[in-house]
Amino acid sequence: MGSDVLTERAWGSASTSDPSSTRTTNGAHGLRTASDATLPDPTPIIPYWSAKRHLTCGNPAPRSSSARLFPWRGSAPGKLKTANAALVLCLNIDVDPPDIIKTNPCAALECWVNPHSLPSHKALEAIGSNLQHQFEGLSLKIPYKPILDPSYEDLRRFCLTLRKQAKDETVCFYYNGHGVPKPTPSGELWCFNRNYTQYIPVSLMEVQTWLGSPGVYIWDCSAAGHLLSNFITFAERRDQDTFTTRGGYADGMQPYINSLQLAACATHEQLPTCPELPADVFTSCLTSPIDIALRYFIMTHHLPNNITPDMVMQLPGDLKDRRTPLGELNWIFTAITDTYCVDHVPSGQRIMKNYHCTPHTHPPLPATNTHQLWAAWDLALDTCLRQLPELLAKSPGAPNSPPSPIIGTGARSGHSGQRGSSGAPNTEKPYQYIPSRFFTDQLTAFEVWISRGGSALTKRGPLSLPLQNGGDRCDTPDVVNGTTAPDADLVPRKPPDQLPIVLQVLLSQPHRLRALILLSQFVDLGPWAVNLVLTIGIFPYISKLLQAAGQDLRPVLIFIWARILAVDPSVQVDLYNTGGFKYFANVLATQEDNELPNSSEHKAMCAFILSAVARDFYNGQMACWRERVFDACSERLEEGDFLLRQWSALCIAQIWDSNDEVKVYGVDRGIQDKLILMLSDDSPEVRSAVLYALSTFMGAAGGKGQGGAGTGTQYQLEERIHFRMEVAVATGATLAVRDDASPMVRKELLVLISCLVREWRGHFVVCAWMYWEEDRRWRAGEPQTHHHHHAEEEVTAQALAEWLDGFGDDEGSREENRVLLSSFFTIFVVLMELTIDPYHEVATLAQTVMDYIFALLLASPFAKLNLVPPLPVDYKPAGANGVHSRVSSAQGSPLIQHPPSPSLSRPSNTLRRTSSFANTLRHLAGSIPFPSGDEARASPSPVPSSLSRSDVLVASRPPSPNFNVAQYASPYSRPPTPSRDKERDLASPPVSPTAGTATFLPSHVIEALVEEDMVRLRARRREGAHGRRSAGSGLGHAGGSAGGGLNSPCESTFSMDSNVSNVPLGCGTGNGLRDVLPLKSSFFAWCCEYFTEPQMRQTEADEPGSVQYNYQVWRQQRNEQVITETQKQAIVAESSRWDRPVANLHVNSHPLCMAMHAYDPHLVIANDNDMIRFAVWDWTQRKRLNHFCNGNPKGTSITSLQIINQDVGGIIMTGAADGIVRLYRNYDPTVNQGPLQMVSSFRALHELIRVRRGSGLVLDWKQSGGTLLVGGDSRIIRVWDAHTETQVLDLETNCESPVTSITSDQGSSSTFIVGFADGLVKVFDRRLEEEDAIVRSYHDHHSWVQNVKYHPRISGQFLSGSLAGEVRLWDLRGSDTAIQAWDLHHTGLSAFDVHSQTGVFATTSALTPANFRHQRLMVHSISDSLLLSTLSLPTGLNAYPSRPPTPYIPRHTSFAFHPMEMLYAIGQPDGSVKITGCKLT
Repeated sequence: MGSDVLTERAWGSASTSDPSSTRTTNGAHGLRTASDATLPDPTPIIPYWSAKRHLTCGNPAPRSSSARLFPWRGSAPGKLKTANAALVLCLNIDVDPPDIIKTNPCAALECWVNPHSLPSHKALEAIGSNLQHQFEGLSLKIPYKPILDPSYEDLRRFCLTLRKQAKDETVCFYYNGHGVPKPTPSGELWCFNRNYTQYIPVSLMEVQTWLGSPGVYIWDCSAAGHLLSNFITFAERRDQDTFTTRGGYADGMQPYINSLQLAACATHEQLPTCPELPADVFTSCLTSPIDIALRYFIMTHHLPNNITPDMVMQLPGDLKDRRTPLGELNWIFTAITDTYCVDHVPSGQRIMKNYHCTPHTHPPLPATNTHQLWAAWDLALDTCLRQLPELLAKSPGAPNSPPSPIIGTGARSGHSGQRGSSGAPNTEKPYQYIPSRFFTDQLTAFEVWISRGGSALTKRGPLSLPLQNGGDRCDTPDVVNGTTAPDADLVPRKPPDQLPIVLQVLLSQPHRLRALILLSQFVDLGPWAVNLVLTIGIFPYISKLLQAAGQDLRPVLIFIWARILAVDPSVQVDLYNTGGFKYFANVLATQEDNELPNSSEHKAMCAFILSAVARDFYNGQMACWRERVFDACSERLEEGDFLLRQWSALCIAQIWDSNDEVKVYGVDRGIQDKLILMLSDDSPEVRSAVLYALSTFMGAAGGKGQGGAGTGTQYQLEERIHFRMEVAVATGATLAVRDDASPMVRKELLVLISCLVREWRGHFVVCAWMYWEEDRRWRAGEPQTHHHHHAEEEVTAQALAEWLDGFGDDEGSREENRVLLSSFFTIFVVLMELTIDPYHEVATLAQTVMDYIFALLLASPFAKLNLVPPLPVDYKPAGANGVHSRVSSAQGSPLIQHPPSPSLSRPSNTLRRTSSFANTLRHLAGSIPFPSGDEARASPSPVPSSLSRSDVLVASRPPSPNFNVAQYASPYSRPPTPSRDKERDLASPPVSPTAGTATFLPSHVIEALVEEDMVRLRARRREGAHGRRSAGSGLGHAGGSAGGGLNSPCESTFSMDSNVSNVPLGCGTGNGLRDVLPLKSSFFAWCCEYFTEPQMRQTEADEPGSVQYNYQVWRQQRNEQVITETQKQAIVAESSRWDRPVANLHVNSHPLCMAMHAYDPHLVIANDNDMIRFAVWDWTQRKRLNHFCNGNPKGTSITSLQIINQDVGGIIMTGAADGIVRLYRNYDPTVNQGPLQMVSSFRALHELIRVRRGSGLVLDWKQSGGTLLVGGDSRIIRVWDAHTETQVLDLETNCESPVTSITSDQGSSSTFIVGFADGLVKVFDRRLEEEDAIVRSYHDHHSWVQNVKYHPRISGQFLSGSLAGEVRLWDLRGSDTAIQAWDLHHTGLSAFDVHSQTGVFATTSALTPANFRHQRLMVHSISDSLLLSTLSLPTGLNAYPSRPPTPYIPRHTSFAFHPMEMLYAIGQPDGSVKITGCKLT
C-alpha cells in the first residue's frame, strides 16, 4: 500500500494548462513536513514576464566546454576485451620451495582441493580443473588453458600460442607461484626444467615479449609486488623505445603500460598461512567470493548453535536463483561489488588486509576494506547463517552427507549446482527461509539521501561529484534562470553508495517499482545524474523493462526515458533497433486517460521521446509514421494541457522534417491547416511549437541539416495548387502572429518566412522593387523632383498591368496571380516591420532575411532598368524628424485594389522609419554599383565596414535581452578587399536600383523572376517523380539538395524568355551570394531543456530555507508591514499638511515621467534627451542605482511608465510614442540578481494616427489580472493579456481625439475609464460586445483630460483633471454630471494625480509667460474639500519655454504619488526632483 501511495505521489503531478508556468508542479513533494509548518505560508503571487521563455527567448542555455558527458556505450576508456587466458600453476606438490618456511599447521587448500589427500599428479590435475571452472564462473566466453607445473620451454610455447590466437585482443595471464621461490627483486618469476630438478627464472621482459600487449596479469604469490613494479618499469622502457624508434605502435596494438595487473601482496609481504584459509586466498577472493566470505565470516564472528565451516558449505540454494539463500547472498555480494566497481576496487582487500597483506593493482586503486557497506554485508550473512541449522535440519536431503573425496574441507559443488539438495524425501514440512532486508534497507537509505538534500549543491571536495573526463567542471549549467548563478562554483553532491545497488534491485519483481521510482527521482536531479546512471549500466535494464506488460511501471518508465533522451539523444538508434519506441507510441495513442495517472503530462513525455527518435533520423521518422504516431499527435493538438499540445506539434515537426512521404501524408489530412488554426492558442510555447512545425514543413531544418526544398515534392498536388498551398501557409501564419507580444513567437515566424523567401525569392524581389518604387514615389513629393511625380507613380501599376495582361483572357489566372503577389507583398511588409523590431534578436534575424532579398534585388535585372536618375547622396527624407509612415505607400500599391481578404487590405500602416527605404537599401549595398550588362555575372562587393546598420536606424541601444544569441548573416561571402577602384566607388554617389540601361521592361523582369520560381518548383517536383528518398537513407537530411540544383541564387539557371529576348531568367546575376536561408531555429533544443530540469521537487525559490525563499518571505513580511502602517497613516493624511521635505534629487535632465515603487525606495525617472535615458534612484539614500536607454527612435519619447510585479521585486514597463512596450528586469544592482536585461518588448499599437498634438502611448497595468490596457494616438484601445501575451480585444473609442489617460479598478471589475484630448471621459466594460463596450460618457471637460483616477476610498467614484485647471468627481452610479467640481488653476493645470490609499489629490499649475519661474502645487482632500497644502516651487527656468519638451506630453513638469506611503515626487525642468511627505504628527 505504501508503495502504491508513493507511486501516486511521485507520478501524480498536477499538470496545468497555464502557459505561463515554467514547469508542471509534481506531487511528489506535495506533503508539507514539520519544518514547513513553522514557516509563514507565502501568499501565491503571480509574477508576469518572469517565465523561462522571457529569460531565454527560446534559446538553450550555454554550457561549459568541459561539461561533456562521460562516454557510457560499449567499452569504457581502458576496458579491454579478453580473447583467452593462461592459468599457470607452479605448485610442485609435496616439495616446498627453499625460501618459504611454512607453519604447522599451514594453509593447504588450492582451489578448495587439499593437495595432500590425493596423489600429487591427480591433485595437480584436480586443482587445475577446479581453477578452470572457477574462472569460467566469471566468464564462459573466454577459453581458459590450465598450464600445470610448466617448464621454461612449455611456458614460452603456450604464451606465444595464446598471443597468436588472441591477435590484437587481450590475453589474461594468471600465475600461481606457491610451489616455487618468490619473485626476484629484478623482476623474475620461476618455473621448472623438464626433469623438475631445477627452478628456472623467467624474466618479465621475456613474458612481455611472448604475450605482447594488451594483457591482464594476476600474480598470486608471495612478494608479488616485485612482479608488478618491475612489469611497469619494463613496460615504460619498451613504450619509450617504440615511440623513439618507430614513432608509436601500429594500429590495434596498445602500449604495454596499459596492461592491467592484480598482485596479491607487496614486495616485502608473504601470503597468509592460516590453516582455516585456503593457500590461494587471493584467487579465492576473485573467483569464489561467496565461499571465502562465508568461511571468513564464521572465523571472525561468534554464531549460535555451533555453526561449523562444514555446515556453512552445506548452505542450500543455487547461485543463479535469487530466491534461495545461496543465490540471495550471491546477489547481495554482486550488488556490493558493483558499488565498488564504480570506483574500480577489487573485493579481496578486506580479507587480505586482515592478514597483513596489501593487494596492489595497476593502475592503482583506492582501498575499500573499511567501506561502510561491509557492515551491511556482515548483517546479511548473519541473518542468513542464523537460519542455517533450521534449513539443514528440515531440508529435503540429508544435511550431513559426506563431501566428495576430491574436495577438501569446505568443499563447494560449483556455481550453478544445488547445495544440500540430494537425498531421500523428507515428510517434515520444509523450513520457510526469511529473506534478507538488505535491498529494502539500501533502498530506504537511497530514499533518505534524495529526500534529505540530495539535490543540494556543495563545494568541490571529497563529498562532491567526482570529476569526469578530467575536466575542471561537472555537468552543471553555467546559468540558472537565465542569469549567471551566484553559486556557480558549487557542484552536485557525491552520489550515494546505494545507486548501483538500486540498479541490481531492478532485477527483482518485489522491489522493481520502488527502485524505479527512486531512480526517477535521482535522474530528476539533472543531466549529471542521468549520465551517471548510464555510466554504471542502467541502459540494458531499462531497455528490457520496455517489454514488461505491467501498467504500474508505465509512468516511471516514461519519466526515466524522457530524461535519458534529453541528455543523450543518440539513444534514438537503440529505441529504433529494439522496437522500444512502440511502447511510447502505444501510450500516446491510448484514448482512456484513466489508465495512466497524470495522463496528459506523460503523453507529452511520450511525444517528446518519439520526437527525439525521429529527429535527424529517417528510419526513426518512418518507423513513427508506420506506428501512427503522426496521427496520434494530430489528435492530441486539441488537448487541454498546453505541454501536450506543444510536444504534439514538435513531434509532428520532427517526423515530417525533410521527409517528403510524411509531408504528403500530412497535406492529404490537412495538418498544415490545423496547425495554422492553432496560432491563436493561449500558450506562447504552443504557438512557437506550431510555427516550428510549419517551418519544418516549409523546409526549415529540424535537426543538423541546412534545410531547404520547401514542402517537398507534393506529387499528389497540381503545380499551381502546390504553389498556392505554400503561399497560403506562410500568409496565414504571418497574419495570425505578426502582432504577437512574445519575441519567441516572432522569432519562429521569421524562420517560417525565411523558408518561403528561399523557395520563392523571385516574387520577393518583385515585392522589393515595388516597395522601392513606392518609397521613391513618396520622396518624389519634394519640390526638386515634383515634375517627375506623375510619370513615376505609374511605374509599378503599369508593370503589373502589363505582366497580368500576359495571361490573356484567362481572368482566373490573372486574379490568382494578382492575389498571390499581393500575399507576397503582405509578407514582405511584415518582414520590413520586423527589421526594426524592438527585440534585438528578432530584428537581427529579420535583417538577415531582408538583406538577402535586397542583395538579390541589387543583382537582378531590375538594376539595369533606366527609369529615373540616381538619388543624391545627401538626400534626407521629408516629414517631421525624418519619421515616415508607410501607410500611404502600402495602401497605394496596385496590389491592394481588390484584396483577397480584409486583412490584406492593410498590410502595414504603422511601419515607421528613421530613414527611408531608399537609404536603407543604399546602406546595405554600400558603394556597390549596380551591375551592368558586362558585369552581370560578377560578384558584388561586400558591405564596407564603415557603413554599418547603426547609421541607418538612429536609435539608442537599450539593454540586451538575456541569451541574445542571434547573429546577423550577410548574404555576401567574400571578405573586404579594398582597391583603388573600390575607393573610387566609395567616393562616387551610390546608384539607384533603377539605374542602368536595358532594352527590356519591368514587366519582363517580373515575368522572368516569377517563371524562375516556377522552374525551381518543377525541378523539385521532378525529383519526386523520378525517385524519392529510399527508406534506407538513414541519418541526415536532404538539406538544400532537394531543389533540383536551383536552391541557391548563384546556382540559378540562365535561359532566354520565350516572349522577350535577352532577358536572363531570374536572379542569375546573384553570383557569390551565400545560402543564409532558411534560418535555423533553436526552439526544439530549448524545449528539450524542460526534461533536463527538476520536475519532482520545488524550485529553489520555493524551497524553504533557500536564499531566494527567505528573501521572498522577508519581502512579504516587509510588504505586509508597509500596508499595515500606510492604512493607519491614510486616515490621518486626509486632514494633514503635505509639505514635509523628505529628499531632494538632481537628475541632470528634464524628468518627464516618474514612477515610485510601492515597497522599495525606488524612483524611476524618464528624461527628455535624445537618448531617452532612464534613471533609477534610491530616494532614501539620494543615490542613483542605475541608468540605461530605452531604445525608442529619435523624435519620440516615453509617455507611460509602470512598475509591475512589485510584490516580488519589480519590472519596469515603458510605453513610448513609437507604439512599443518594453520591459526591463534586474534594474537594482544591490540585489545581485544579474545584469540589467530587457525581458520583452512588443508593438502594443499598430494603428497610430498622425495628429498635431498627440499623447503617444498610454498604458494602464492591472496586476491582479495581468491585464494591460493600451491607448494613445489611436482610435482603438487594445487589451493585452500578460498570461498569454496576446491581444484579447480591440475596443473602438468612437472619438477622433487621442486617448490621454486610462485607469482601471485594481479589483475584479472589468470596467475602466478613459480620458480624451477633447475633454471626453468614457467608461468601458470589457465584458460587453465591442460595439456596446462604452457604457457611460461624460462631457463636462472641454480641454485635454490630463488624468483620470478611481476614488481611493469610495467604490464607484472617480476623479478627472483637465488642462483647463478643472478637477471633477464623478459617480458611475449617478448622472452624467459631476457630483463635485474644483476650479483650482485659472491659468491652466500641468499635472493631476490621486493618491491610491488616501482621499487626497494634487495638482500643479501650468507654466505661463507671466509665471514660469515658480509653479503652484496644491494638495486637496476629496471628502472635505479642504486645501491641505499649497507650495510654490521654483522651476529653475530663466526664460519661458515656447513649447513642451516633447510633443506628446503637454506639460513641463512631472508629478507622482507614492503608491503606498504618504509621499509624492515632483520633477522640475531644471532636473530637480523633490520628494515631499505628509506631516502625520
